Amino acid sequence: MREKKKVLIIGAGVAGLTSALELLRRSDDYLPIVIEQESKVGGLARTVTYKGNSIDMGGHRFFSKDERIVNWWLQILSVEQGDMLIRERQSHIFFKRKFFDYPITLGKKTLAHMGLKESIKVSISYIVAKLKKRQEVSLEDFMINRFGKVLYGMFFEDYTYKVWGKHPSEIDASWGIQRIKGLSLSKALWNAFLSLFPKRKKVLLEQHKETSLIEQFIYPKYGPGQLWQKVAEEITLSGGIIKLNTKVTGVRPQNEDSYKVEITTAEGKQDYITVDYIISSMPIKDLVLAMQAKGEVARIAQELPYRDFITVGMLIDKEALHRHISSVSFERLMQDNWIYIQEKDVRLGRLQVFNNWSPYLAQNTENTLWLGLEYFCEEGDELWCMSDESFISFAKEELTKLGLIQGDEVLDAIRYKVPKAYPAYFGSYKEFDKVRAYLESFDKLYCVGRNGQHHYNNMDHSMKTAFVAVENILANKTETAELWDVNVEQVYHETKKKEKRNVNEGNCYQ
Repeated sequence: MREKKKVLIIGAGVAGLTSALELLRRSDDYLPIVIEQESKVGGLARTVTYKGNSIDMGGHRFFSKDERIVNWWLQILSVEQGDMLIRERQSHIFFKRKFFDYPITLGKKTLAHMGLKESIKVSISYIVAKLKKRQEVSLEDFMINRFGKVLYGMFFEDYTYKVWGKHPSEIDASWGIQRIKGLSLSKALWNAFLSLFPKRKKVLLEQHKETSLIEQFIYPKYGPGQLWQKVAEEITLSGGIIKLNTKVTGVRPQNEDSYKVEITTAEGKQDYITVDYIISSMPIKDLVLAMQAKGEVARIAQELPYRDFITVGMLIDKEALHRHISSVSFERLMQDNWIYIQEKDVRLGRLQVFNNWSPYLAQNTENTLWLGLEYFCEEGDELWCMSDESFISFAKEELTKLGLIQGDEVLDAIRYKVPKAYPAYFGSYKEFDKVRAYLESFDKLYCVGRNGQHHYNNMDHSMKTAFVAVENILANKTETAELWDVNVEQVYHETKKKEKRNVNEGNCYQ
């Protein structure tokens, strides 16, 4: 019997687990060995449970324009068996103590909240932006081109600073390409206009709709961790290996055909594995350090910026809350999946209402609301270093300040911290091409996922990078440009192809 080729997969998050399962499903010639430094699988898409109440770290809508991805999810957890729920997206922006539609539109409610004078300013500003486009160097340029300067100043400028700790003028425009793409005020308005008419049957695949405008998604009954735990179980049942509480601390190319990898357990015990391939979803700064890169590449990688994440799970007495806050606020908390907190006077960035993601995330949905208060920070800053008790008290005070609770409705709370949750697009990122070129110079090394590529990917895009990596391994393809371009050049290439077809084919598209 021929010995299987070993594929080391660094990280048991979305991209890592997808890679392992795809290898096992598509070939008997490979042994995936997944190394995960945490005690649970799932990465940022894991579900954490506290006293019977579950937290989805960051809120993960299961939606993709790629039918293959949707079918992949539904093979793991089916709608028919009740493991996957079909949910309606409801979300708002909380600004000036009022609830604005999200995505933002110039609908009746928004205009009423703004007032006539401000609405006219927004409209004129948007027209000016469309007539006089900026060169898109920064995220500020990108957003003004799509929303106009006034609306940008109201809804995007300060919130971007809250999330990233940088002014949009300091953030590369590629962040917008990754996260916003074709979304603009005109598309949001068109979507709002269509919503006035009787709706056709909704589908999970809406190919031509911007992701932020999608009104429906699927969601695991017990949160995203349920799906990724099931994937992990299938991996081990199929012969794959998953090692938890273990870090990759060294990566050494042996020759053109193998790597010697140092792994270290939580207790400090070291071991070595020789493997034929590496699929890495670990943060690039850690991978480059493990590979002992020198000079400029090492400097750029170590200076790559990240945004870290804190969430507070807060259990609220529903009856007391109903008595204490406005009917409008209570209605939103009873219906919305999440609410963006735009207000300048608090650090709170986003509020998740887990009851409305799935009633199975909360232990007692009849009498309690299970909230997630999300903060964006930097590891080592004042928020990160606060004690759990102090931070929970701080979060409670902020929610009270906003008028979304009075304070005495809080029954319990817990804090969780997630380092390197979001790769950022400033600082040494402008020199990232040099790091990418360095990593591409190694055969049989495939970087996948959000942190593995330092791309702010959605879950489905991270899965796509895993698919491409596996296809490259099966085809014995060592070039990785296609892998790095998932969700980066795709929209650009599709647009260019369409433009070319229009020119070559005359009136076919009129």
